[in-house]
Amino acid sequence: MSRSAENNRVVSLIQRDPESNKAAHGTLAILGGSPGMVGAAVLSARCALYSGAGRIVVARLSLADGFVVDALQPEIMVIDVRSHASRPITTWLMGPGLGTSDEALEILQGLMSCNSPIVLDADALNLVAQDPALARQCARRRAPTVITPHPGEAGRLLNSSAQHVQANRVSTAMQLSQQLNAITVLKGHHTLIASTDGMLHENVTGNAALASGGTGDVLAGLIGALIAQGCSPMQAALTGTRLHGEAAEHLTTRLGGMIGITAGELIPEIRRLLNQAPPISQPGFEH
Repeated sequence: MSRSAENNRVVSLIQRDPESNKAAHGTLAILGGSPGMVGAAVLSARCALYSGAGRIVVARLSLADGFVVDALQPEIMVIDVRSHASRPITTWLMGPGLGTSDEALEILQGLMSCNSPIVLDADALNLVAQDPALARQCARRRAPTVITPHPGEAGRLLNSSAQHVQANRVSTAMQLSQQLNAITVLKGHHTLIASTDGMLHENVTGNAALASGGTGDVLAGLIGALIAQGCSPMQAALTGTRLHGEAAEHLTTRLGGMIGITAGELIPEIRRLLNQAPPISQPGFEH
């Protein structure tokens, strides 16, 4: 499918019906934001909000540090994860700022059996790498799973190294998809997206402005938000990766360079791209 056709399809899926309400646009729950790592979950949540999800919930292991509201985006709900059962969750994003404690592992084990699509990022991937039983649980899931590892996380998942991953990116992405029964978004220069049925796509948008803290959290929030709104997980992975890269390119052009572009600056740019009429000129993927 051409890039313009894919853009049109995704935009049509997340367009607002005049009679819709917030529930019609999905609820994304984000498991993460442990004390000292709240920023990761906040970036994911803000991007999901700006990407159109109807409701955003940050589900934390503890509220003891007093972070119960995002002062800049109070639309985002912050709860103790143990109270999520009473809330209808369309899609889960697990991992941004989660930590790798025994408590985090226990909660992740419980949520892995949910019937909703899930996106696994950051510490959720580290926990899967550390716990073979959790990896098997992931592979047995019937609902869709998307994983978004950087080379270091991919190496840990395969008991390898980031250097080996970088030298073997195609085979790594394909192996992860087969091993974990998941769509793999292997981040890096020309991010690779691999499906469980052997399809591989290469994203050619983006630049080195994305080599800064928090940009992966933004990408995970974008993918989760698109799934929550009704995109297929593969559509969300492809389009999310492409728009994430485009946002970096547009900011680089506007600011005259890549230095100092922050993850938070990507978020309103992603919203602008989602709202602008396709097609956008530059090709986004090579097969």
